Amino acid sequence: MIEDILTRLDALTPKAKILGNFIVQNPRRAVFMTTRELSEACQVSEATVVRFVDQLGYDGYGGFLQALRDIVDTELTLPDRIDLPGQAGPGYELLHQVLLEEMNNIKQIYETVDLRDLTSFVDQLADSPSAYIIGSRLSFTFAYYLGWSLKKVRRSVTILKGSDSTTIDELTHADAASLVVIIATSRYPNELIRLGKLSRRLNLKLLVITDSTLCPLIQFAHQSLVVASRSIPFIGHPTAISCIINYLVLSLAKRQRADMKKHQERIEQIYLENDILFNLHNASLRDL
Repeated sequence: MIEDILTRLDALTPKAKILGNFIVQNPRRAVFMTTRELSEACQVSEATVVRFVDQLGYDGYGGFLQALRDIVDTELTLPDRIDLPGQAGPGYELLHQVLLEEMNNIKQIYETVDLRDLTSFVDQLADSPSAYIIGSRLSFTFAYYLGWSLKKVRRSVTILKGSDSTTIDELTHADAASLVVIIATSRYPNELIRLGKLSRRLNLKLLVITDSTLCPLIQFAHQSLVVASRSIPFIGHPTAISCIINYLVLSLAKRQRADMKKHQERIEQIYLENDILFNLHNASLRDL
């Protein structure tokens, strides 16, 4: 975006040029501005802002802000993030801010997600003989959640940590028909990028779940699913990606294939035999 604006500057009208220079020099301010606030900061009309965004080829001001948000999010450090608008509010004010951001992120997914992409993901999770689910740092939380849940509805699921070098060994020895799912969230760890490259070099089918179109893993993926947020997080926004994971697992479970039912019955039998989970009936007998 920044390069595009700089390339177009000489061809813009004087007022549009003011807008372009302001955004290039102050992306961290502009990303939080409404059209009115941006127009007032640059002393131009709101109509000029709208025309400027349209000239850049974005689908409305919301699409422009989303693209700018992705850029800013990739370069902010932890000290930068703690000073973001809404991060310093006290008590209930901060609680309301957190809840509102998560609700807006869910609304964003509801309005933008392509059901065909989700269905394709489910098809590949169902058809692959084995699946490797990989995450690192924050995204390992999501990878573990997805992998642990998938183990309840299908066989041959392996959860791998991107920071563990033995993950390279696991992928190297994986069957050629295996599926690799990498989950990567903002400030994308280089170890995940290396594993994405390795997966393609090994000719393994690679699916990527991420939070931005700027994720560097997308270029290696056979298919990617972008779960974008409307705001820039301090650490991360867990709700939207968790909802997508829930959908993928539930969709796979609802197919109710005969082998899946046997798999689940076997899991429950093992749990019962080894007293893995709390059981009210057994607990009552022990009390007696």
